[in-house]
Amino acid sequence: MADFPLHTAESAPEAAQANLQAAEKKMGFLPNIFAKMAEAPTLLEAYMTLDGIYAKTSLSPVEQQAALLAISADNHCAFCVAAHTGGIKQAGADDEIVKDLRDRKAPNDAKLAAVARFARHLNEQRGWAEQTELDAFLEAGFTQQQVLELVIACALKTLSNYTNHVAGTPLNEELKPLAWEVPAS
Repeated sequence: MADFPLHTAESAPEAAQANLQAAEKKMGFLPNIFAKMAEAPTLLEAYMTLDGIYAKTSLSPVEQQAALLAISADNHCAFCVAAHTGGIKQAGADDEIVKDLRDRKAPNDAKLAAVARFARHLNEQRGWAEQTELDAFLEAGFTQQQVLELVIACALKTLSNYTNHVAGTPLNEELKPLAWEVPAS
């Protein structure tokens, strides 16, 4: 694997510096995924912009994070599973829901189970959703708008999960209590 730099706001290409500074200010630390993405400032900008757009979807914050956590677990992205574990807890999910999503199981909450299941399906099928899965998601009380909003979740996780895989992103100290082991195949 290539040795991709783990940038700071000072060492990053100039075009990435403002985004790194904004991320650090918002989160209280600089997530290593952003430090790796900074090598390609347009990637960092794309991810941060799309993440901001995703936050405006009609899905609740817990539903948004459930989709991101489910996709990240399916894609075996240890960094993003840890990060979205923190995100979903901050959004208000209880420990049982978090454990189920990290274990790639359906949570007890029917709405979150539907979100996780459809997000995983959409990701696995590269967007070619089976009608039965689409129907099940809609019957769980979601809308066609929300079907398409989950496409954003898949796009976000493609950007970050792939970056973490290629660049070998280490877990930040701040995220180590939320560490996740990739399951044995």
